[in-house]
Order: sequence, then C-alpha cells, then structure tokens
Amino acid sequence: MPSASQVAKLLLGLADDELVSNRHLQMLLYYAQGFHLAIRGTPLYPEPIEAWEQGPVVPAVWEEYRDVGASAIPPFGDIDLDAFNARESDVVKEVYAVYGQFSAWKLRNMTHEEAPWSSTPRDAVISHQQLADYFVGQLTDDAT
Repeated sequence: MPSASQVAKLLLGLADDELVSNRHLQMLLYYAQGFHLAIRGTPLYPEPIEAWEQGPVVPAVWEEYRDVGASAIPPFGDIDLDAFNARESDVVKEVYAVYGQFSAWKLRNMTHEEAPWSSTPRDAVISHQQLADYFVGQLTDDAT
C-alpha cells in the first residue's frame, strides 16, 4: 500500500505541465481514496482524511506542501512506481483523468455537496466507511 505522499506524487506526475495547488491535490487525494475504497474495498493509502472548512484534507500531505501556499506545487524528482500495484495505479490514473480537469475550487464545491464531507464535523476524520458507502453509490449511479 502506497503512502498518501506517494499517491500525491503520482497525481502530480500525471499533471505533467498543468499547475496543481495543494488544495487541488487534496481534492484529488479524496477522490482517489473514495473510489479505491468503492472499487477495491480497501484503502489506497493509510493516512486519514479530515473534513476541514475548505474541504477534505490529508493533513500529512497538506503539511508536506504547506510552504507552497496557494501556488502551484513545483516539479519534483522520481515517482516510486514500485509502491503501487497495477490496480492502485489504475484507480489513481482514472481519478486524475476524470477529476484532474476541474479547478481546485470546482472540486471543493463538489466535495461540499457530497455526504462524506458534509456529514462529518469540521476537523474530524472522514471514515473509510463513509467514503466507501458514498462512492459505491456514485459507481452505481454511473452504471444506470
């Protein structure tokens, strides 16, 4: 199982020349975890997601890129692809393909309308069960 930091680096690597802020990255981490739980039934990464005022946040990754502020996260070195199995990297790539096109604020607004964030008290952990239940429903809705 990769760490949230490793998933973040893969998402940033997928962004290629596009600019990704810490807020944007947090939203993508939320969607990656949610869909992985719905599809695979297991967490993609072990770190918790918290329901902060501006949306879901993985505090460990937020801290990692805190100094960047609202600016784009600069390019970095190699991505440890050995940390991922094929299913994990496929989910991350699919989430980026679907959600990477949206701005950080669009994603923030989307998460504010979704049960995992809206039903969790501010600064509390969004449970894996909440994520799984919601995103399984999203997959079911998409199939119909």
